[in-house]
Amino acid sequence: MPSLSSGLLGDLDPTSDRAVFRQIADQLREAIDRGRFKEGAKLPSEAELVEHYGVSRMTVRNSFSVLQGEGLVHAEHGKGVFVRPRPPVRRLASDRFARRHRDQGKSAFIVEADAAGSHPQVDGLEVKEEKASQDISARLGSVRRVLARRRRYLLDGRPVEFATSYLPLDIARGTRIAEPNPGPGGIYARLEELGHRLDHFEEEIRARMPSPTEVKTLRLASGVPVIHLIRTAFDTDGRAVEVCDTVMAADAYVLNYQLPAT
Repeated sequence: MPSLSSGLLGDLDPTSDRAVFRQIADQLREAIDRGRFKEGAKLPSEAELVEHYGVSRMTVRNSFSVLQGEGLVHAEHGKGVFVRPRPPVRRLASDRFARRHRDQGKSAFIVEADAAGSHPQVDGLEVKEEKASQDISARLGSVRRVLARRRRYLLDGRPVEFATSYLPLDIARGTRIAEPNPGPGGIYARLEELGHRLDHFEEEIRARMPSPTEVKTLRLASGVPVIHLIRTAFDTDGRAVEVCDTVMAADAYVLNYQLPAT
């Protein structure tokens, strides 16, 4: 690690109204953003920062707490504070549901994983019939019961999202969609085989802070938000044939959309 005296970090501004611990956090954050501390790198120790800035250990710890709350760093007991890895996965929003991928036997998640050069996994799979919530019922045309498919997605062993697909029972019951493994191309390929040729998708996206359950499921660091995406798939007859409710770790994704100019 470069010496703190080599310009890696600056000096405090005694005339500033900003609290000292926040000034230190600002300098560490800037050093991370500028790449002076790479992903996975260890930050200067408490002792080094105490000596560099002439402050107390509690002040330094408060600075680290700010950065942990922002999801930039994580502490390992007895080892130090490290810059959190932030591997982005680019979601190809205009491409990931293309029919050519289904024809190749690839689901949208596998397409994303291939684009990122990552190893995809699915766990926590649950498939069951249940009563539709008011929101899901409205999105699917006032259905009363649905087939729900719940699963968690991992890339290179790291949980990055979990999703639940809701499908009308008159479409999904007794088909491969109701099986744990629906086969190559996923449920969209099976829907098209059943005569529901997909026409378009509508997505609603918002960012929010996670619930305690979401923090546990996605193993989120403190301060990391989630992206909550609800997608509805429509067939060529205009019928809503699936609603997918997805929660994604916001530090794992870049949403990339192509929008027409006319």
